[in-house]
Amino acid sequence: MRRSFTVALERYGYEMKAAADGLTGLELFREQSFDLLILDVMLPGLDGIGLCRRVRETSLVPVLMMSARGDGLDVVAGLEAGADDYVVKPVDTYVLVARIRSLLRRATYAPAVSTEQAAVEGPPPPDEGQVLVFGDLTVDTGGLEVSVAGEPVALTPTELKLLLEFAAHPGIVLERHTLLRNVWEYGWDGDSRVVDLCVQRLRGKLGRDRIETVRGFGYKLRR
Repeated sequence: MRRSFTVALERYGYEMKAAADGLTGLELFREQSFDLLILDVMLPGLDGIGLCRRVRETSLVPVLMMSARGDGLDVVAGLEAGADDYVVKPVDTYVLVARIRSLLRRATYAPAVSTEQAAVEGPPPPDEGQVLVFGDLTVDTGGLEVSVAGEPVALTPTELKLLLEFAAHPGIVLERHTLLRNVWEYGWDGDSRVVDLCVQRLRGKLGRDRIETVRGFGYKLRR
């Protein structure tokens, strides 16, 4: 499967590096610069979830998790570890490429992540150059910088784009399917757990009460 995906994605123009186990993958990650990581949950040695946690200790690089289980346990664990999105095996190549393209577009929002993938262009940040203030939370949509009480906050590309979506609609309830469409670029009703867990990670970085849950509807950023 590793070989087949490598060949298939190279045909789409991507430069690939593959590792047969988690420890080798971690070594590759530390030696080279990558625009995106695809991690299989069931890696020998160091599994994909453990590898994702190790990556998140030093990097905001987009991470796509691949799981063979549809019961949600691997999905939740991977997203909690810091993954940006996931696919469930078996997965068609065109679905995998769609998720990759979406993640790379999201990565253009984050200056800490390489954006040299010129073939995959993303839209400019909304309200470029505007500095938005919500209490002690400051969001610079031009400089793509976020701070709380004057202290900078490091966000993954997905977390940053999600926050920009909230900041563009302060006090407005955003439904999960709207966030899936605008942030994850799902053209269908995707798994809302990716939204819930990304909001959970945002709350951990910005403050528990910053984003309010409106039960039965979605979330809103407190003014």
